[in-house]
Amino acid sequence: MPKLLGFTLLGALLPGLGLIVGGRRKLGAFVLTVFFALVGLGVYVGLTRRDQVLAAAVVPSRLLMTSVAIGVLGFLWIVVIVASHRSLRPATGGAGGRVAGALLVGVLCFAIAAPSAIGVQTVLAQRTLVQDVFQGQGESKSATRPTTVNVKDPWEDRPRLNLLLLGGDDAPSREGVRTDTVIVASIDTKTGNTALISMPRNLTFMPFPADSPLHKIYPDGFGKEGLSLDGRLEWMLTAMYQNIPDAHPGILGPSDNEGADVVKQSVGEATGLKIDYYLQVNLTSFPEIVDALGGITVNVNERVAMGGISSAGIPPKEWIEPGPKQHLDGRHALWFARGRYGADDDQRQVRQRCVIKAIVDRADPQTLVTKYKAIAKAGQHLLRTDIPQELLPAMVQLALKVKAGTVSNVTLDSEKLRLKYLHPDYAALRDTVQKALESTPAPATTPAPTPTTTRKPTTTTTTPPPGPTQNLTDACAYNPSGDQPN
Repeated sequence: MPKLLGFTLLGALLPGLGLIVGGRRKLGAFVLTVFFALVGLGVYVGLTRRDQVLAAAVVPSRLLMTSVAIGVLGFLWIVVIVASHRSLRPATGGAGGRVAGALLVGVLCFAIAAPSAIGVQTVLAQRTLVQDVFQGQGESKSATRPTTVNVKDPWEDRPRLNLLLLGGDDAPSREGVRTDTVIVASIDTKTGNTALISMPRNLTFMPFPADSPLHKIYPDGFGKEGLSLDGRLEWMLTAMYQNIPDAHPGILGPSDNEGADVVKQSVGEATGLKIDYYLQVNLTSFPEIVDALGGITVNVNERVAMGGISSAGIPPKEWIEPGPKQHLDGRHALWFARGRYGADDDQRQVRQRCVIKAIVDRADPQTLVTKYKAIAKAGQHLLRTDIPQELLPAMVQLALKVKAGTVSNVTLDSEKLRLKYLHPDYAALRDTVQKALESTPAPATTPAPTPTTTRKPTTTTTTPPPGPTQNLTDACAYNPSGDQPN
């Protein structure tokens, strides 16, 4: 009996071995050869074709084939286990031996069936996520994204990919959508180095490109003169997503997300960048994705309010206290990114960029593998985008470069650029962004010189010097100021 059970176990670990020992040598040798061939192929692909595997993980057809393959292989493995035991089992035997053998076979079959089922479910969850969030180029409508996709080499003529990151709270209890978070991520497609440009949500008279239909309606930008502060709220960047499509539906052409197309055009004109695609995060679902990742770790340099209304003098009931390397769950991470009481927009923008960095750092392979079903489910509720499915394999390759590269912040001087005034200096903003991107350092052991030391000052222009790019590792380090809100 011990010999029978031992060979049954070995036959499960090395499919085909049990058949050979049981006398079915040809069939067993064939099964064992196929097993070693599949293991060798898996090792080879894992070591030399990792990027291609990751790229295939965003192609629905390949994901469907993968789920079928996992299910078939798991089923065949179970068949081999049962057949091996039957070949090894003697024709005559006691009832106790049969029961012990049946129990072992049952345990072994479950040990194969359970992970196979989890694997199939995970792959199908990924397929559902891709299909729900990303649509094909010809299946969706956008008035602002590139009209064609070069699937073989999307970055051939594109040294930088510019993504618009929008954070909006469209909760059922709230009327309309306000994009309180507007960040441009400009990615170097060769190095993966990424520069983040945070746009203050209270910008007024946001411009539009000269060839846009909205430029004819708002030639001086989206704004009105002579308004009170409260009246001006409906003419700020944060209100464009909702108010312009409401006032001029369909003005940019067919679109699945008119608000995002409006903001893409305007932010692109304000920064001097061609915005390629957008990624919109529903802030009400943001805690779900953070919790699915197992939380994030950030340095908290000042007390961050969880609620409260500054204008009404209503203090928050809870605070996130200062401290290094604090692990935040989804609820606390959301308030860390958006807490407003006792803080200005500049402080909030820094925290939002640090949250982005923390999520990038947290999304390591081990976390993605072990928590992927929850991450995929959260992603379906969280994300909205005009990135087409055809571009996803190339985006995966670029994401690997981004994770290995540097993420920096383009500092905007609010005073020199008049960002807090009724009429910001958008020409100076464009020049600042351009020069800052030109000076973004490549991966190196020594920092590149700042633009102010390499450019000769001139007296023929009032454009301020480019804002420096600051590595987010430094910007998000623990460095409390000591002056805490209360």
